Amino acid sequence: MENASKALLMAAGVLMGMMILSLAVYLFTNFGGTSSQIHENIETNQINQFNSQFTSYVGKENVTIHDIVSMANLATQNNQSYEFAKRSTGEVTGNDLYIQVLLDGTPIEYGAGWTSDRIKENYNDLISDDISLITEANDTLKTYDVQVEISDVTRRVFRVICTEK
Repeated sequence: MENASKALLMAAGVLMGMMILSLAVYLFTNFGGTSSQIHENIETNQINQFNSQFTSYVGKENVTIHDIVSMANLATQNNQSYEFAKRSTGEVTGNDLYIQVLLDGTPIEYGAGWTSDRIKENYNDLISDDISLITEANDTLKTYDVQVEISDVTRRVFRVICTEK
């Protein structure tokens, strides 16, 4: 009789251990899924916040050269932070993090290897060219239509297309 009670106590101990182990595995997988979901939400929010710097100009009526230069500056900062060289062709795809800004079909963003003084000079030239078109008859800056392309791979803006209205 004494052996039977010890056997029952051992079986109860093993059963309790299995229940505790099962509970631990369940909690581990449940919390692991929750943290990955939180990480994914944070990443999505960061991407949306980044994209909104460019998409906020889409559909606006009064986008001027100043706004376009601002977008080009953001793209240049992004390209330099990832140490991408300037791409002078239209061969930009959404498979990497390079951002291209096209003004009437011409890339105006820069990348690694360009000095900030040279970039400022080029952007000031763009602004000066638009300002020089202001006459007594036309006292407003040209306005532009802005479209963005978002990558299916990175979910980030990879091309901004600005065309004169």
